[in-house]
Parts: sequence; C-alpha cells; structure tokens
Amino acid sequence: MTALLFLDVDGPLLPFGATPQQLPDGYPDFGHTGPNPLMARLDPGLGPRLKSLPCELVWATTWMSDANEYIAPRLGLPQLPVVDWPDPPVEAGTRGLHWKTPGLVGWAAGRPFAWVDDEITDIDRCWVEEHHPAPALLHHVEAWRGLTRTDFDTLDAWLRSDAARNG
Repeated sequence: MTALLFLDVDGPLLPFGATPQQLPDGYPDFGHTGPNPLMARLDPGLGPRLKSLPCELVWATTWMSDANEYIAPRLGLPQLPVVDWPDPPVEAGTRGLHWKTPGLVGWAAGRPFAWVDDEITDIDRCWVEEHHPAPALLHHVEAWRGLTRTDFDTLDAWLRSDAARNG
C-alpha cells in the first residue's frame, strides 16, 4: 500500500512572510504569473523532487482544484487528487486542532500518510495518533522558507521506512 502525501500550497510551495533579516535579498522570482502574486515564488525544481518521492501526492490546500490548474503544470506534476473540504470546515471539538486534520484522517481511510503544511502543531499530531490506525508523519514547514532539501530528506526517509510502506 503506497503512502499518501498531503500537500499544502501556501507556505510549503509558495513561501511568504520572511523578514528582511531572514531573506535580505528577498524571495527569488521564477517568473510565474497567476491568480496569486506569490506564484512568482513557485520553484519549478520542486516538481521533480515531489515526483521522486515514493508516495501518492494529494492536494490538501484551500486552492482545491485550482492547484491542478495553476500549480501542477508549473511543477510538471500530473493532475492530482484533491481533498474536498467541508464548507464550512467541520469543527473537531478540540481546541487548537487544525481544521484540516479530521478531513485528512478521513480521506486517508486508514492508509499511512505524510502531511506537509505550515500550520501543523503538536495538537494535530496527538489527534492523528489517537484517531488514525496507520503511521502518519505530520511535517511542519516554515512558511517563510517553504520546502527545503532537509524537508525532502525527512519526507523521503519516512516514506521509504517500513512504517510508511507496510502501514
């Protein structure tokens, strides 16, 4: 059973919020245009790295199907499945729990999964551990930095682990 990788867009793929001290020269401009001014920050080099991970990629973003229209082609990714969020998001009843967390656990339906987002907390990790029967890696990415080589190394190692491959 192949593990899932739930992928957020804003933060992990479209970094934002860096201070001048964090990025004195500002963000690189990759020349993309689109519905969001942050599109210029979309590094096309992320696509091959994502495709090389041993998993099934799934959009887990408020961009929803727009991720397939605007993000996937610029990264060289195929059309990916999209988590369909409830409108409005279901309240999980746990203070501090990210509104995406219950939906991702439901979508995974018992499969191992990794989730990449800039808003993951320990509350989400605990909730997933209590409510999801398979292994899960909730990987926090710094929004100002986006996905880095270290993040990809962490994801690749976990996705190739016995836990992720054998659930």
